[in-house]
Amino acid sequence: MKAQPPRDKAPPLPADDPATRFRHADDPAWHWLEQRDTPEVTAFLEAANQESDRWFAPLDDLVERLYHGHLARRELAVSGLKTPLDHFTVWSETAANADYPVWWRHPNGRPDAAEAFLDLEARASEHDFLELGDMALSPDEAWLAWTEDTRGDETYTLYLKRLPNGDPAMLLEEIGPEIGWAEDNTTLLFTRFDATQRPESIWRLPVAQGQAGESTLILREHDPEFWLGLGKTRSREWLILESASKDTSESHLIPAHAPDTPPRCFRARESGVEYAIDHRPGHFYVLHNRQAIHFRLDRMAARHLGDADPTHHWQPLIDHRDEATLEGVDAFDWGLVITERDHHEAQVHLRVLELEDDHAPTRDERLPLPELPCSLALGDAPHFADRRLRLREESFILPVTWLELDLDSGDRRLLKQQPVHGDLRPEQLACERIWATSHDGERVPVSVVRRADLSGHPLPTLLYGYGAYGEVLDPWFSVARLELLARGAAFAVAHVRGGGDRGEPWYLAGKLEHKVNSFHDFLAARDALVEKGLSDGERIAAYGGSAGGLLVSASLNLAPDAFCAAVLDVPFVDVLRTMENPDLPLTTAEYTEWGDPREPEARRRIRDYSPLDNLSARPWPAVFLQGSWHDTRVPYWEPAKLYARLKELAPEQRLEDHPILLRTDMSAGHGGASGRFKAWHDNARQDAFILWALDLDGREA
Repeated sequence: MKAQPPRDKAPPLPADDPATRFRHADDPAWHWLEQRDTPEVTAFLEAANQESDRWFAPLDDLVERLYHGHLARRELAVSGLKTPLDHFTVWSETAANADYPVWWRHPNGRPDAAEAFLDLEARASEHDFLELGDMALSPDEAWLAWTEDTRGDETYTLYLKRLPNGDPAMLLEEIGPEIGWAEDNTTLLFTRFDATQRPESIWRLPVAQGQAGESTLILREHDPEFWLGLGKTRSREWLILESASKDTSESHLIPAHAPDTPPRCFRARESGVEYAIDHRPGHFYVLHNRQAIHFRLDRMAARHLGDADPTHHWQPLIDHRDEATLEGVDAFDWGLVITERDHHEAQVHLRVLELEDDHAPTRDERLPLPELPCSLALGDAPHFADRRLRLREESFILPVTWLELDLDSGDRRLLKQQPVHGDLRPEQLACERIWATSHDGERVPVSVVRRADLSGHPLPTLLYGYGAYGEVLDPWFSVARLELLARGAAFAVAHVRGGGDRGEPWYLAGKLEHKVNSFHDFLAARDALVEKGLSDGERIAAYGGSAGGLLVSASLNLAPDAFCAAVLDVPFVDVLRTMENPDLPLTTAEYTEWGDPREPEARRRIRDYSPLDNLSARPWPAVFLQGSWHDTRVPYWEPAKLYARLKELAPEQRLEDHPILLRTDMSAGHGGASGRFKAWHDNARQDAFILWALDLDGREA
């Protein structure tokens, strides 16, 4: 790519270019795009969409081939895994031509008496967008409550219906997504937002015989860095009201059969201490990081609930270890299932711990893995006494698989596996994990999947990353990805610091003052792919969404020549300005992730990597930016500003050869389109851009 000429000699953009037509000379940072209600804003976004359409026109045939190729590989008529509850067995079914599922049930043991009880496809027909927030059956399975968002802005409406055929009644508007039933079958709990869309209060709503009474405030969180959530112990004896920031938590408990009881604090919050609880009769189990950075598991007799300092009564079950992070605890009447992550292997494990009445372990073993690396998770287990566990397994080359494990016999029974059709079968794929060396000597895991018959050759590669909030990129199978792999691309994942792939230490080493480690890790992953002969160094594209868009954008600012192209989906790129505005949704809750810019040192750190604040005259490669009009997490103006600024910084880049493209979905939110067919078509457009950038767009599968 030729060098950028000096700014005072840069050729001007064409007069019809959106960045020229809508430029405000007095606002070079394009902050005016934040004025949502200004017609000029929508005119700018529509002009950019039209420009994107013109650029994609020669690829329209490829987009359609990718889209229909994806459909041909996928089982379009999908029946979900059936889950027996106390009285009914429930599951979802999605018709071959439907965007949304229909939920069904039949009395246990009576599959001939199936009846539909929630038709989301019918409800979506009245809206451009529909997202189910939460769905909750009453304990007696006679009533269904659910929340839905029909705008994409993540504000929800609460509905209730008598099962199976009662008319839906709208109970509340403008609430949070989460809902939960008390065990009295007549009380619903829900959350409300504050002005910044923070779940700041939990309310109780009586719904006897489907008639909503007056809602009552149960708990309000005044600290703007904390948000509230709802839960219930697996024993169904306690409702859990959790208040949490990014690094501190506090739980309050209410007897599930007596929801009018005032909540009791399990343990008062302590800065930097996170804990989660579950329950077996007579005991609570506390997973926490108090004096245990990788977490430990303690137990406490239930009689001590409400003590001023319950930690005096906590007794150890699993001690803190340097080599693993404890991530979750699920209680059953026979014992516990522990989720833990091996730091060295960057691999999740499930551990079964059977306990005597005195908590002496009679069994303590890790469940076997189908392969390395892979994902393994505990599936739905609604029955507290059940000794048959449902497990969910998948990897980059193993389609989603549900198994039933009999704890007594050890037998494993296949319940369901995601079907895959077409000319590229899972067994024709190869996956491996390599290790990159970052700028400070740290080893970074990188996963790579490709066609097995192309092993041994450097391939055009799409490199994906996220690296924030401790989120884990455990291996996942993708039917859409097969369209790229079939055409000769490799797909790689950089498990950078800031994520949780190697446990809690990995997360802490990529946040706050350590955030730049994420960017160096991503670039190190790219270089390792080339050095080990897996990737063609001239044909590596980068992909990042949301906080992953920050990762990729900051990496491009550091090394714009490292990639031939980038896809940035709802990218968080205006970090400093966003964090300086506490009135925006989620900002105050993010201080413990990025830093509070009211502190000079934190502001300097953010300023030094915030993508929009570090653009230079060094031109980026081709870039495809995507935003959503109703996005409340990353507002539409962040990708729009980046688009305009990049256009101005590199006006000599020809649209055809090194495009800077922006597409804004005017009817979606942070997660993009809600209907599966539109989402798949949007994905096909992304993939067409990637294949074009990797010089694979003319190659037939």
